Amino acid sequence: MVILDSPRSVVRPAGPYSHVARVDTGDVALLFLAGQIAADEDGAVVHPGDMEAQARYIFDVIHGILAAHGGGFEHVAHIRTFVTDLGLLPQYGKVRRELFPEPAPASTTVEIARLFRAGALLEVEVTAAVPVRARG
Repeated sequence: MVILDSPRSVVRPAGPYSHVARVDTGDVALLFLAGQIAADEDGAVVHPGDMEAQARYIFDVIHGILAAHGGGFEHVAHIRTFVTDLGLLPQYGKVRRELFPEPAPASTTVEIARLFRAGALLEVEVTAAVPVRARG
């Protein structure tokens, strides 16, 4: 069974989608997070032109979604990133290295012409495997 969720602890989705699709498989819940950009409650992009600050903002949101389902960065299996300028990759990489020490999750990074919100430099989505705690 798939559980669709948008935790109240993070900004509401910008459209008709959920922040996370959760699939419980027994001892593990697979979490498929929707792509996140650095946008506030009003949908405005925060930290325009600053890749490092946008990355930190996005990973704060991702952490909140994971935490709402009992997980953390240590449960991330895969990261998919869409960037508008590969020249800014070192700033993004700095944040990633701080949050995901070796061995780091599997990763895909793709340069794209633009994102759906002007000023967004990157969009990040993750897949995580979170242990299901016994209910009692």
